[in-house]
Amino acid sequence: MAYASLKPDWAIGFLDEVWWSRFALPRLHAWQDHEHLVRLVEQSWQKNDPDPKALACYGVLWQQGPAEEPVREQMWLRFVTGRPVSDITIQFLDWCCQHLATQGKRHWLLIWDNASWHVSKMVRTWIREHNLMVKQSQEGVRILPFLLPTQSPWLNPIEPKWVHGKRNVIELDGLLSARQLASRVCAYYGCAYEPHLTLSEKVS
Repeated sequence: MAYASLKPDWAIGFLDEVWWSRFALPRLHAWQDHEHLVRLVEQSWQKNDPDPKALACYGVLWQQGPAEEPVREQMWLRFVTGRPVSDITIQFLDWCCQHLATQGKRHWLLIWDNASWHVSKMVRTWIREHNLMVKQSQEGVRILPFLLPTQSPWLNPIEPKWVHGKRNVIELDGLLSARQLASRVCAYYGCAYEPHLTLSEKVS
């Protein structure tokens, strides 16, 4: 990481997935007085509700500078129709590489955990073939994956970002639609709302 942080054509990105629930209430602590009480009202699912109960989301936290004092942090997000799987992981990696290339990046130090859709044969094969194509064409962004130790979420700085986000997008006494929730999440992290990632036809 120390080497990559000093190179302008390198990107350091911590990748993770999270579920944004429309019903589950996050742990929340707030100052309040007797005249202005802060109270979370639990919502219940109705049969005619067309939206899913929760939205899966891929995210990557980009950092520059030392890990202890990063110079810049930026979040990229893509919501998912369904749940995280290998095919959608590949779509997200490819989308990130395309955007990194427009910024003049050539290498991505990818830091993530041991989720099955990260270490699957399908994903590992795609990364290997993608890197070979980048090497041969001298175009694109090479991916260097780095696995965090098993069951060590505290080593991924994107984890507390999820916690703070859930506390800030919650509706205290109402129910957000799936689109409202996604828009509120994107606004909090300063991201553009993108079309949801879905399974490609060949694996659907």
